[in-house]
Amino acid sequence: EIGAKILNSNKLQKRIVFVYNKNAKKNFLKGTENLTKRQIVIYGEDYKFIEDDNELAGYIAREIASAYRSYDGIFGGWLSSVKMKAAPKKYELVFDKLAVDYMVEANYNPVALITLINKTCPQTRQDTFSHKNLTSKRLAYIYERIYKNYPYYLENNEYIENEHYQNFLLNSQENRNKLEEQIKNKDFKKKVKYE
Repeated sequence: EIGAKILNSNKLQKRIVFVYNKNAKKNFLKGTENLTKRQIVIYGEDYKFIEDDNELAGYIAREIASAYRSYDGIFGGWLSSVKMKAAPKKYELVFDKLAVDYMVEANYNPVALITLINKTCPQTRQDTFSHKNLTSKRLAYIYERIYKNYPYYLENNEYIENEHYQNFLLNSQENRNKLEEQIKNKDFKKKVKYE
């Protein structure tokens, strides 16, 4: 129901199905397996971390952003899938931002995406040679999207007492200061370099 609500609220006119698989583990090597089938699999190993509908919406919205992108391009999305594989860090951030937008449009709290990622995605030592961004960088971009476009959710933050959100606040002070400095100086053309 949450997946269908996100699709309908955002008027996403491509068919995507949602499957729960309690036993299978996500295969990161295959990457676009679910994209070519245009299905979203919610794996039991991920689901055990989800505490409420907002976090589930965050998980699903993030996967919808990725799956929906696979519809674009020639050859039924094949070229889009190749582009995503060639620049996974770029698209990872794009999908995170889209997930925030999708969640808000469907009346889910996007702060839940911060709590979900903070507890499910470990921080790597560096991201120079990795195919993934630092988790702290992803969280900073998600926070920036909410801060700039949907400040209501931060002003009326139902997750303020959540331990995972508190941990995010504790560990993101430097990135949040960079964002606030940019806003104070109204220097929106210069991209903030998050760590």
